[in-house]
Amino acid sequence: MHGTKDGVFNDVVAGKTYQGKALGDVLPYMANLFPDVHRDLKRITVSGDVVSIELSIQGTFEGPLQTPAGTVKPTGAKVDVPTADFWYLHNGKVEKFNCYVGYTKMYSDMGVNLDWASAVDKH
Repeated sequence: MHGTKDGVFNDVVAGKTYQGKALGDVLPYMANLFPDVHRDLKRITVSGDVVSIELSIQGTFEGPLQTPAGTVKPTGAKVDVPTADFWYLHNGKVEKFNCYVGYTKMYSDMGVNLDWASAVDKH
């Protein structure tokens, strides 16, 4: 499958959109975090020009994760992240790819525990 000239990749949960040359940044970023990253496809459904995929992103946390709070050092932990992809085609080419990644599960697998207490009003 090839993308259209003006195709777009949306990491919907993270709120990020990639187009043009920026599309080339996605895979190296993931491969840095998880050098053995792969997608375990569970179910593929085709309906006209829409391909829906239920999958897991799997890999080993071996690269540093840059965050606003600092760098999370790699732990060697295995991640198994539930994900849903929606590929929208036009004339047989990918026009838009919306990816929904279960980041909460990914971070938990990596040993990152979200600080819920900081969000609770203690009044």
